[in-house]
Amino acid sequence: HGIPNDRPLQEGDILNIDYVCSLNGFFGDCSKMVAIGKISEEKKRVMDTCLEALLAAIAIVKPGIPISLIGETITEIAERKKLSVVEDFVGHGVGMAMHENPQVPHCRNKIATQLIPGMIFTIEPMLNVGVIDGIIDPTDGWTVRTVDGKPSAQWEQQLLVTESGHEILTPWKL
Repeated sequence: HGIPNDRPLQEGDILNIDYVCSLNGFFGDCSKMVAIGKISEEKKRVMDTCLEALLAAIAIVKPGIPISLIGETITEIAERKKLSVVEDFVGHGVGMAMHENPQVPHCRNKIATQLIPGMIFTIEPMLNVGVIDGIIDPTDGWTVRTVDGKPSAQWEQQLLVTESGHEILTPWKL
C-alpha cells in the first residue's frame, strides 16, 4: 500500500494498481493486482486467494445482509489458505467524497448495519502471507509495508446495492 517511488519494477514483483477518478463531483475507486513476470508460488497464492475472497464477498452483497458478513466471508477464505487479513484498512462508502460511511471491514467484526438499496461502497480485502501488522513509512505517511517483509495483496471493487442484489460500478477484466 503506497505511493510510487524510484525503485524500478523487477521480475517477480507483485503490484497493486489503485485507480481513482472523479467525474461531475462523484468518485470511483478500484484496484487490481498484477504480476511482473514470473512470480513465486507464495505471491501467486496471496494474489489468487485475495481475488477469490473479493469475488466471494461481492457474491453475497444484497439488501438485508449485515456488513459483518462481508468480513466473515473474506476471513474464512483467508484462514483456509493460511493467510492473515489486514485489519488496519477497510472498504468504505464512496460518493461525493472519496471516503464516506459506511466503513466495511474485511476481517471478522460485529457491525450489524444492514445493506440497503442505493448504498455505494468498496470491498477491498488486503491479505498477507505473514502477520497482519504493517509499518507506515514516516517519509510519506502513506506507504505501508508488512512488518515481516512477506508478500501482501489487495483487490478492490466499488459496488452499488440494488433492490435485488448488487451492481459492480468499476468492472475490470482479469
